[in-house]
Amino acid sequence: MRIILGTGNPHKVMEMNEISAASGVEFISAPYGFNPEENGSTFEENSLIKSRAAAKMTGMPALADDSGLCIEALNGAPGLYSARYAGSQQKKINKILDELKNVQNRRAKFVCCMSLVDKDGNIINITKGECHGVIIDEQKGTNGFGYDPIFLPDGFNITLAEMDKNSKNAISHRGMALMGMLKFINDYKF
Repeated sequence: MRIILGTGNPHKVMEMNEISAASGVEFISAPYGFNPEENGSTFEENSLIKSRAAAKMTGMPALADDSGLCIEALNGAPGLYSARYAGSQQKKINKILDELKNVQNRRAKFVCCMSLVDKDGNIINITKGECHGVIIDEQKGTNGFGYDPIFLPDGFNITLAEMDKNSKNAISHRGMALMGMLKFINDYKF
């Protein structure tokens, strides 16, 4: 089964296809130029904006997620603005490390909300995944993307960026949300 994935991020398409490889579901990137305005006030709202835009562009069922890093000491920031928190990804990481200098509470979580809509944009299913941990003082690891090099998940002594793909996908926020969605898709058989 092929489902349009409402994203322009090639890393996300690759990661989600790695997670879904054994499920019989393949995600296809949204057409060139896909870039709807994410003006929702929650991860769920932004996810629906993207999945509905992808369905409208293609006339096919579409899935999209919205995710972000929420840091307790920063009142949940960068949160919805994780992708737009600073210029480059390195600048985003540097900004967080600077903001957390001399801060004791480094608790954080990655959140992912995923929505699946039919070709007309009607909601079929919504799932959510979270990965809890802490922000470390310096970058470690080169795997993954985004904030992975500064996020140490609970129960591990390596960052997400130091994990192999399978280990990361088994515990990540996106992996958890997607596994719930894949179970629904396989049970629903739409």
